[in-house]
Amino acid sequence: MSEETMAIALPDLGDLPSDRFLDRELSWLAFNRRVLELAEDPTLPLLERVNFAAIFGSNLDEFFMVRVAGLKRRIATGLAVRSASGLEPQEVLDAISAEGHELQQRHATTFKEVLEPALREKGIGLVSWADLTDEQQVNLKAYFDNQIFPVLTPLAVDPAHPFPYISGLSLNLAVVLRNPDNGTEHFARVKVPPLLPRFVRVPGSTGNSDVKFIPLEMVIGQFLAKLFAGMEVLQHHTFRVTRNEDLEVDEDEGENLLVALEKELLRRKFGPPVRLEVASNINPQVLELLVRELDIAEEDVYRLPAPLDLTGLFEIAGIKRAELHYAPHNVVTNRYLRNDGDEKPNFFRAIREREILLHHPYESFSSSVQEFLAQAAADPKVLAIKQTLYRTSGDSPIVDALIDAAEAGKQVLALVEIKARFDEQNNITWARKLEQAGVHVVYGIVGLKTHCKLSLVIRQEGDTLRRYCHIGTGNYNPKTARFYEDYGLLTSREQVGEDLTRLFNQLSGYAPDASFKALLVSPNGVREGLTERIQREIDFHEAGKPAHIQIKVNSLVDEQIIDSLYKASQAGVPVDVLVRGMCALKPGVPGLSETIKVRSVLGRYLEHSRVFAFAGGGDPDIFIGSADMMHRNLDRRVEALVKIVQPDHIKELQDLFTLAMSETSSSWHLETGGSWTRHQFDEAGKKLNDVQDELMRFVSSRRASNK
Repeated sequence: MSEETMAIALPDLGDLPSDRFLDRELSWLAFNRRVLELAEDPTLPLLERVNFAAIFGSNLDEFFMVRVAGLKRRIATGLAVRSASGLEPQEVLDAISAEGHELQQRHATTFKEVLEPALREKGIGLVSWADLTDEQQVNLKAYFDNQIFPVLTPLAVDPAHPFPYISGLSLNLAVVLRNPDNGTEHFARVKVPPLLPRFVRVPGSTGNSDVKFIPLEMVIGQFLAKLFAGMEVLQHHTFRVTRNEDLEVDEDEGENLLVALEKELLRRKFGPPVRLEVASNINPQVLELLVRELDIAEEDVYRLPAPLDLTGLFEIAGIKRAELHYAPHNVVTNRYLRNDGDEKPNFFRAIREREILLHHPYESFSSSVQEFLAQAAADPKVLAIKQTLYRTSGDSPIVDALIDAAEAGKQVLALVEIKARFDEQNNITWARKLEQAGVHVVYGIVGLKTHCKLSLVIRQEGDTLRRYCHIGTGNYNPKTARFYEDYGLLTSREQVGEDLTRLFNQLSGYAPDASFKALLVSPNGVREGLTERIQREIDFHEAGKPAHIQIKVNSLVDEQIIDSLYKASQAGVPVDVLVRGMCALKPGVPGLSETIKVRSVLGRYLEHSRVFAFAGGGDPDIFIGSADMMHRNLDRRVEALVKIVQPDHIKELQDLFTLAMSETSSSWHLETGGSWTRHQFDEAGKKLNDVQDELMRFVSSRRASNK
């Protein structure tokens, strides 16, 4: 039966309980709690724990800017509806507030009482002004005079000066002043410059083995009198505001999407506040002023021990102290793409001989995907390159390769997703640079984000044109590829080439009725294709044939996919789910999900790949691709999954699930009620296997055996 004529068997929902879903927002907070547990883990290297503390803070910032802000906006406009979990919008918001306060307090306390003392023991101190020597104070005064003072802008608040706008995520000082002439008190705000180091390295620190840092706001606070000559500085307090920073762009109304988006980026800076963080020792009158002027609810105020904004810990986490970091993983080049003596490998010959499954960052991105596009740009036989770009780095060699190809006269199409959240400005910059070089730049289909990760290279070989393809689970970003775990497939399979040609035509032109053979493509094919395969597993199980469903994603919250998995479990099909972040499915519920196991792996790399594996009655059906199981991915994005056909690749992906789901591997287990339990040690107290370490050992041993 062809993909086009398959009947889609949707689940009959009549006998499924109404309380079968966990709340997605609370599930996300549970994910960030797991990140915090890594920061608290005494078995991890110290600077890695500091890094996880910074990640936790950064994650929570985005959660408030987007998820909480969106929920508040929907409640305010009357558009909010009861969530799939059965909670009313205000109930969700109340639960978020309670959980958020507890987590932020725990986060701040972990740093203050655990990590900071541990750093000090290792010669990495976070100090106050009183801890400094006279010489260090003199040096920091010079630093203030030369580097800080010129960029500070004090803003007074009085009848002639209204309360200033406080930009989102900026760190600020609330300053109370007194005029000595008449005794009147005044309020002023000083913004801590975001482009200066969050934690200033104290002059005189010797290398990285004995280094001290002082918070930037503490240096500014010491010299506030210089900003307010003739006034007495009575007190100052730190505070930080989080605003709604999600974007709303009406593509139908915007004649030029770039212009519309740039206007919306300006509007983002003025979004309403959704969280106010203040130092726990703040003066009550100052806090009252901030709450009133910012028009923020009391439940959105977070009182925390200083220092605020622990995302700045990334600077400290990056200190070069090998003994305080993970032992290095030696990243290797894929065994089929290694140098042949002194010659660079010919990628086109290698891909013609066999398909190549890449696993980053265990296998190098630069010597595989990046080199593939560089060779395509330089090869005179290559006639055209078509490429999607969702996120890429500021100095991207991928972009450089596309520019080189265009300047060499090749037809180059770049589909740039300029609405990639928080990378909008970067992507606008690169889109214009590509256009100036002669690349055909398009922005996809109106109303849909283009999230798929695709490269198509068309090469003249004799009398025929051959298509070389890369389909990945991660972005074409050489920097994040060093710590994002992702798969990619290099192939010259004819069906894949035909499908990518159709898909790029759909994205750049008009081909609404395109159909696909080797790909599943959303918004009209991923959910349908996966639910059909889930139903097949039910049929195989009932026929006594091998049946097993294994899914690896970042998020699993789509109700239709979850209901299909419930139906499979009710039929007795084993279901393994490996999820990094949100999961709205309840495993282990009698009569509903008894055969479903949900695990989460977090570690040195960010688990990012999406894999969908079905036993297929003995003929495995496996896909990798860009789609998470979320409404936005399945309904409002262009996503692509590619079928894996080589037996060794199928086995490698099956082995991944075997390792990650094993009781001997360290992971978090999702309980029926939505809590996650960490399984890190066996009954004898021995540490369980680290999944990422085991994968690195596997890749390294495979390279050694093929030398």
